[in-house]
Amino acid sequence: MKKGLSKIALALFAAGFAFSVSAADIKVGVASDATSLDPQEQLSGQTLEMSHLVFDPLMRYTQDLQFEPRLAEKYERIDDKTVRFHLRKGVKFHSGNDFTADDVVWTVNRLKSSVDFKAIFDPISEVKKVDDYTVDLITAKPFPLVLQTVTYIFPMDSKFYTGKTEAGKDKAEIVKNGDSFASTNVSGTGPFTVKFREQGVKLDYARNANYWDKASKGNVENLTVVPIKEDATRVAALLGGDVDMIYPVAPNDLERVKNGKDSQLVTLSGTRAIIIELNQNTNPALKDKRVRQAINYAINQVGIVEKINKGFGTPAGQLSPKGYAGHNEALV
Repeated sequence: MKKGLSKIALALFAAGFAFSVSAADIKVGVASDATSLDPQEQLSGQTLEMSHLVFDPLMRYTQDLQFEPRLAEKYERIDDKTVRFHLRKGVKFHSGNDFTADDVVWTVNRLKSSVDFKAIFDPISEVKKVDDYTVDLITAKPFPLVLQTVTYIFPMDSKFYTGKTEAGKDKAEIVKNGDSFASTNVSGTGPFTVKFREQGVKLDYARNANYWDKASKGNVENLTVVPIKEDATRVAALLGGDVDMIYPVAPNDLERVKNGKDSQLVTLSGTRAIIIELNQNTNPALKDKRVRQAINYAINQVGIVEKINKGFGTPAGQLSPKGYAGHNEALV
């Protein structure tokens, strides 16, 4: 049962936010930070945000949900089980190591062993190096979501993450919510490098002067991300000028930010679907389709969107938002 599709709200402090082309140092208040610098340790929004800043995906979504090549310049389907990706040349990791097909193979194999990501990559039966800048993703059977899966591939520096630490631990190990080499050391290809991190306090980024995408637009030189859990405290930090931007803005704070003297409210459409899952194993009555339908009819989706979400959402008739594979325009 779908509660609704989300709309994302963020706010800018106009007096402190640099809108000009000059270099800027920006401080952003967020609800929570990434639990680790390891892009494969936890599947969460915060981890993906960090991954896009510090690493680069093979492909990524544009705002209108089209696929945009990044570390993979182009792709082609070889047969009904094989998609070939031609990699970008001349890209270097933050460590100075060259990015090659070996890094993609190493990364995908590690993803297949990650507790959080292995279900996503289960359809990928093999990742094969064709040459230094060509990789094949091979599925066990025809699989229509290869490109969607590839958006989760943020190639890691296989040389940097291979070997033993001074304590004798494997640098490549994935430790969920624990201490590992990858959770505190990072070498990506992304537009920012990590300067300093104190978990739960702040994460400092600096622009990568050697970033491969010279056409990438932006004037932020130093970015500081500060986790501020409480919604009201986050808004107070914005309105008080302690941070330049916050997100998300809670529905109850939208008008306060919108009417702020030096703040600007910006909204973006989201694709998050909030659902209620019914466990038929713990409650046999839920095996009856009529019971499930009755629960669905009893939930006022429109009321939830209007009263709780303050209009920031859409009552959903399906799990796939517009633009996603499987979306049916006829279902509302």
